[in-house]
Amino acid sequence: MRELWAPRWAAFKASPLNSYRSLCRKRDWLIAKIEYVHSESAKWRAFWAALKAPYTALRFFGVSPQVAIGLLAVGSTAGTGVVINETVFADRSFERGDPGIYVAPADIPTSYVEGDNTLRIDLGSTPVREITIENVSVGTVFTGSALPSGETNVVEISGNVVTGGSNTRLEVGHLIFEKSRCKKLTLTDIQAHTIKIIGNASDGQSIAPSPGTSRMRAIGGGHSQAEAMITSGGQYDRILINAPNSGVNGKVGTLRLTNLWTKGGDCILNKINVGTLEILLNEVGMGNGFATKEFTVATNVTGANIEITDNVEVTIAEPATQ
Repeated sequence: MRELWAPRWAAFKASPLNSYRSLCRKRDWLIAKIEYVHSESAKWRAFWAALKAPYTALRFFGVSPQVAIGLLAVGSTAGTGVVINETVFADRSFERGDPGIYVAPADIPTSYVEGDNTLRIDLGSTPVREITIENVSVGTVFTGSALPSGETNVVEISGNVVTGGSNTRLEVGHLIFEKSRCKKLTLTDIQAHTIKIIGNASDGQSIAPSPGTSRMRAIGGGHSQAEAMITSGGQYDRILINAPNSGVNGKVGTLRLTNLWTKGGDCILNKINVGTLEILLNEVGMGNGFATKEFTVATNVTGANIEITDNVEVTIAEPATQ
């Protein structure tokens, strides 16, 4: 071994600078090979991404998954074959706004029935830090949509009556329902620490919460708590967030529903224990006068602290179909 290294050591002692330059050349050669491999890898990733570019581009510009697929199927630049490839590459996802049944906090639905356009979240034993659904159209407000058979609610946020088991409730730290359009908005069987009902306009209203003694509430879970489920944009026949498993309450840190544009059914918040409940700047009505109360906060909604301000009755009809 000594004989093997002796010439190299002698060369290094004779000319340290030349030895260093030789080492740099070997280093640069190795790095160039590594960069080449990275470059080729990036090209292949770009190649596969390009195969699904039509769908991705439409989603980037805010087109819902359903409309994007429809455009690709009937448009002049893509045929049904492209749609098939797109759906293979783009798995269904809550974040991307795809309908289906999601078991929180999974981003991929556990089931999806072709033609069923409901966005459903089943809450179980895993607390979820945040659920946000915003900027969506629901019910019959867009062309070609209809409520599922037998359903009258376009938005339902509720615990469950479990036949043959133990009923469930939703436990929420902070619930915000805001800037949305509903035919009817009903709050019932809710126990809150703080209630804020501010700036809502409705075609008839009955706001009658009762004093309560509910505690302040926050939802934690430590390492086992799930991260956020957030989606923006999409068209659904119905939105359902519930706790379907007997005796297992659904738990969410912050539940935010904002800019829901709905038609054809009611918006219901029911069977909820919440720390802070905010109902803000919504428009509610079906254009049938003030005698019927389209915005209702029932007497079994209770709060330890209640703020009700600037809610007005005005003539409001359901929006036109988009």
